[in-house]
Amino acid sequence: MTNQPLLIATSNPGKLRELRSLLADLPFDLIGLTDLSNIQTVDEHSSTFIENATLKAVGYAAQARVLTLADDSGLEVDALGGAPGVRSARYVDPSASYADRIRILLHQVEKTGDSSRTARFVCAVAVAASEANILYVTQKTCEGRLAESPRGKGGFGYDPIFIPEHYDQTFGELPAEIKNQISHRGVALSAVREFLASLTTPRNGG
Repeated sequence: MTNQPLLIATSNPGKLRELRSLLADLPFDLIGLTDLSNIQTVDEHSSTFIENATLKAVGYAAQARVLTLADDSGLEVDALGGAPGVRSARYVDPSASYADRIRILLHQVEKTGDSSRTARFVCAVAVAASEANILYVTQKTCEGRLAESPRGKGGFGYDPIFIPEHYDQTFGELPAEIKNQISHRGVALSAVREFLASLTTPRNGG
């Protein structure tokens, strides 16, 4: 039996690698946006993670006509009033590197004088059917604090400056298997995994 294709609606190689690892044992053929041609970018113009994830899931499913999983995630820093939030991937400037975003973010936090440095990662995930209707949505968070400087080579994005609650290492330092268990995306994908697995369970009499 041929596995059903599942589009992971991202062109970010780090995110795609992480999601492929989290969903590896499910009977789907996981593909990314870079595996498809003539796909138009879906604009993430909402002010909430769930709405952006939904926009992407529906928008890319409508184009690819396959089951589609989209996530919208970001870092909320309390000292900055929740910024960068939904603009995490476009913070400072869409063309800026994450090294530049991290440097500017840490500088802005330092200027506030906030010593707690509390922050959280948020991840919303939406799954759309090939007909472009939403089948499932969830949102999870991972509380923590910001390191004073980047640490570790693992992960991607803001991982090197985020220290999850109850740990002393950043996401950039923690082993991938631990990060995948406790991260915002890992916890959200755990819930999504159960839903995706239910789609592949044979129905009685089927």
